[in-house]
Amino acid sequence: MPPSGDGCVECDEVGGWWFHLRRCARCGHVGCCDSSPAQHATAHARATGHPLVRSYEPGETWFWNYDTSEMYESGPELAPPLSRPADQPAPGPAGRVPKDWAAALH
Repeated sequence: MPPSGDGCVECDEVGGWWFHLRRCARCGHVGCCDSSPAQHATAHARATGHPLVRSYEPGETWFWNYDTSEMYESGPELAPPLSRPADQPAPGPAGRVPKDWAAALH
């Protein structure tokens, strides 16, 4: 399945921000990483039982399994795009990241 969007679905709904993004390998849901304030990728994995995510950051190709806490250098082939737009900043999105963003990281 294609990704759900260019950024974290839940953060976009409430005007939040993220540090890095993760994409569910099963359904394409894009959520924010565990360093982000809301940790939506982990919440999605727990709620759906979809344990495998891929980094949704440009240039990163690794996968993470929430069930086993294991990282993999490769995994299933996913539909494009394979990362957020390269011109979208991290943390992001532009205009929603607070000046003291580093203090909010986990």
